[in-house]
Amino acid sequence: MSNTTIVYLIAACSGVFSLAAWVGLVLMPAWTSYTRAWQRLVATLLSLYVLAAMAGIGALAGYGIFTAWRSWSG
Repeated sequence: MSNTTIVYLIAACSGVFSLAAWVGLVLMPAWTSYTRAWQRLVATLLSLYVLAAMAGIGALAGYGIFTAWRSWSG
């Protein structure tokens, strides 16, 4: 297995596990908190906002680590 394949496999597994964690920890509690369909829809949309915010924070942290690593490695 090549290094590129390993990186793709790790990225895919991370994406699947992150999505499962979001569904279990954010979406399901938001969904079960409400009984009406429109409330559940709004809760789902707001939880998507939370997912996007978490992804943005993760991307910024990754960019910061990458930039710091490049400056330290010369």
